[in-house]
Amino acid sequence: MDELTTPVRQQHKFSADRLLSYLSVKSLVSNNDTLTVRQYSAGQSNPTFLIQTPSNSYVLRKKPPGELLPGAHKVDREYRVQKALFSAGFPVPKPLLHCTDTDVIGTEFYLMEHVKQGRIFRDLRLPGVSAAERAALYVASVELLAKLHSLDLSSLNLEGYGKGPGYCKRQVSTWTKQYTAAAHRDIPAMNELSYWLMKNLPAGDNEVTLVHGDFRLDNLIFHPTEARVIAVLDWELSTTGQPLADFAYFLMPHYWPSNLNVISTMGSLKGIEGVPSVDDLISNYCRCRGIPSALPQLNFYLALSVFKMAGIAQGIYARHLLGNASAPNAAEFSQCVEPLAKVALQLAQRWVVVVPDSNHNIDGLFLQTAKGRAVLQQVKDFMEQKVLPAQKEVEEYYSKHAQSPQRWHTPQIVEDLKVKAREAGLWNLFLPAVSGLSQLDYAYIAEETGRCLFAPEVFNCQAPDTGNMEVLHMFGSEEQKKKWLEPLLRGEIRSCFCMTEPDVASSDATNMECTLRRDEDNYVIHGKKWWSSGAGNPQCKVAIVMCRSGSPDVSSRHGQHSMILVPVDTPGVKLVRPLTVFGQDDAIHGGHFEVHFENVRVPASNIILGEGRGFEIAQGRLGPGRLHHCMRAVGMAELALELLCQRAASRRTFGKKLYQHEVVAHWIAECRLLIEQTRLLTLQAAHALDTVGSRAARKQIAMIKVAAARMACKVVDCAIQVHGGAGVSGDVPLAQMYAYARTLRIADGPDEVHLSSIAHLELRDQLKKAQAKL
Repeated sequence: MDELTTPVRQQHKFSADRLLSYLSVKSLVSNNDTLTVRQYSAGQSNPTFLIQTPSNSYVLRKKPPGELLPGAHKVDREYRVQKALFSAGFPVPKPLLHCTDTDVIGTEFYLMEHVKQGRIFRDLRLPGVSAAERAALYVASVELLAKLHSLDLSSLNLEGYGKGPGYCKRQVSTWTKQYTAAAHRDIPAMNELSYWLMKNLPAGDNEVTLVHGDFRLDNLIFHPTEARVIAVLDWELSTTGQPLADFAYFLMPHYWPSNLNVISTMGSLKGIEGVPSVDDLISNYCRCRGIPSALPQLNFYLALSVFKMAGIAQGIYARHLLGNASAPNAAEFSQCVEPLAKVALQLAQRWVVVVPDSNHNIDGLFLQTAKGRAVLQQVKDFMEQKVLPAQKEVEEYYSKHAQSPQRWHTPQIVEDLKVKAREAGLWNLFLPAVSGLSQLDYAYIAEETGRCLFAPEVFNCQAPDTGNMEVLHMFGSEEQKKKWLEPLLRGEIRSCFCMTEPDVASSDATNMECTLRRDEDNYVIHGKKWWSSGAGNPQCKVAIVMCRSGSPDVSSRHGQHSMILVPVDTPGVKLVRPLTVFGQDDAIHGGHFEVHFENVRVPASNIILGEGRGFEIAQGRLGPGRLHHCMRAVGMAELALELLCQRAASRRTFGKKLYQHEVVAHWIAECRLLIEQTRLLTLQAAHALDTVGSRAARKQIAMIKVAAARMACKVVDCAIQVHGGAGVSGDVPLAQMYAYARTLRIADGPDEVHLSSIAHLELRDQLKKAQAKL
C-alpha cells in the first residue's frame, strides 16, 4: 500500500484524534484504538485517505479546504450513489457513513470500507501485464460500464439524482463555466471548442441512465488474479444522462496525444499490444447493452470528453493557485489545457466510427477481437493435446456401461479435463459477460469444439446448460442467480430445459398444455414434457419448464406462457424414460428424457421474469443457442469431410482410388462449398447478434438454423457413403454424427417453421425497400 499512499500533505491535514472520537461514537472503532492516517497519492479532486486501526481499515473522502468552484466536490452525492449501487449488488466499496459536521475534520466527508485485496493500474497502458490479460481487463471494464448504463434508476431510488434529458447541453455549459471560472489566461482553442460543441449537440439527447462521469481504468479495482472489476471508485462526477458520453470518456485514451505526458496515467494507447481497438470496445459495449454498434455521433462525445478533461486540468491548476490542490504536480496541468483543446477540435471534425453496411459486414470480414484470437488458439491447443487423445477412453467407457445406469454419469477422464480447462481459463466461453468474448469470437471456438461430441462439456459450454445459463444471466433474479446460475457457471451442477410435449404438435409452441397455476405463495405445475436433454445426468439439479399460465381471455397467443425453475428432486417430478435417437440413448449428453410433472409445487419466487413472459425469454435464449449449435455443426462437418477424404485416398475400387471416381470428387467439392457457405452465413449471424441484437438478427438466425442442419446432414451422408458399411457401424463416428445432424433439423423448431419465418421477414424487407423507392 505504501506505493499508493503518502504522508498527509500539509494543506489537507486534520485532527486524527477528533476523527477517532467521532468514529468511536458511531461504533466503527474503539476509543482505545490508535488511528493511522495516510493520503492517497493519486486523485486530483476530493482528497482521499487510508484510515487504519489495528483491526480494520477504511477509506475517507473529503472536500478540499478553502474556496471551491461552484457545484464541485459534492461528497454527499458520492455517498448517495455508492449506497444505492452497493445495495443493488454493483461493485463499489461499501459506504459506511456521511458526516456533514465540519467540526470533526474541518470539511464534510464520508467513510467507506477499504477494498484490501485487488489491483489498481495507475498507467492505462498496463505495463507488466500480458497482452491477453490486458485485452481481458479492458473488455471487463467496458462490460461493467455497459452494466452500469443498464441499471434501472427507479429500482435504485435515484430518479431525482440528476436532471435527466439534455445531458450533453448541460455538460457543455457546465464545463464551459468551470473552465471560465478557473482560467488563468485566454485560450482561443477552448473558446472555439465550446462554441462547436454547443452548435453540434446530438439530435437525440434524451436517453437517461446513471453515468459515472469519470470512468477510467485507474478508477477501477480489479480482482487480484482474475480479469474482473471488484470495485468502481470516484463517483464525484456521477449523475444521470447520456450514457454514450460516459462511454466515449472511457475511449478517450485511444486518441490521446503521445507527446502529452503531464497526466501520467493517460499515456497514449497506440501500439500497445493487447489493448482492444475502439471498434472492438464499441462492439462489446453495444452487445452488452443490446444496442446497434453504429454510433454516428461518437465524434461529438469524444470531443466533449476531451473538453471535459481540459476543463478538469484547468481546475486542478486553479486549485494549485489557491493552495488546496490534491496532487503534488498540480502546477504542471496548465501545460495540457491548450493541447487537449486542439486534440478535441481534431476529433470534432472527423468521423471515427466504422458503420456496418446493410449486410452487417465491415472491413476485415468477420474478424475476431485480439482476445478472441488468443482464446481460440488456446482452445485449439487444448483440443489437440488433451481432448482428442481422450476420445478412445471415453468411447470405451460408454461401450462398457451401455446397459448400466453408470452410462448417465460423466466419465472421470472428462471430469479431469474440465478441471484442467478451468485452470487454463477456458471456462464458460459462451457467455460474453463472463468470458469477455463476442458472439463472433465464440462462433469460431464453437466450431472447434464441434469436432468432438464431448468437447463442449469440457469447457462448460454444453447445451442445454448454456441456454439455461443465458436465461438466468439475462432474466433471473438475484436470488435465482445465486442459487442456480452461480453453481452452473462453476460446473458443480447441470440442468435441463423442458419445452416440447408428447401430446401436441410442438412445432407450434403455443399448443403447449403443461399448466402453471398460482396457489398463494407457490406455483403448481402439471403436465408432460419430452426431449428434455441432459435430464439423465445425475448432476442435473434444476429444470427450466415452459408452461401455459395465462387465462383464456389473454389477447396475445404469446402472452400465455411462462418459464419457471423446478428443482428435479421436487415431489411430483418423474423421469419416465430416456428417448432414443435412431436407437441410441445419447447418454454422452445426458440423454433426452420424457419428464412428467404431477402437481409439482414450487415457490412463487421461482418464476423467471414474471408470468406471461415465456416467449420473450425464449427469443432471448434461442438466438445465441442456435448460433452455437450451427457452428458446432460446421466443426462436425469439417471432421466428416476430413474422414471422407482420408477414406477416398486410402481405398481402391475398379482399378483406381475412390477420389479418382468423378462422383466422389464432386462430393468432396460440393461438401467444401456447403461448409464454406454455411460458415460465412453463420459468422454473419454472429456479427449481427453482436451489432444489432437478437431481435434484429432473427432472419439471419433462422437462415443458419436451416442451412447448417441441411449442410451437416449432406456432408456426413456423403462421408457415410464413401465409407460403405463402416459408415453406418460404430467403428467410425459418422452414424452418431448423422443422428446429431438429422436431429438438428427438428430441434429448436423444424426447418419448415424457420422457412416460413424467413419468407415473412424477406417479404417485409422487400416491401420496405420498394416503398423507399416511391
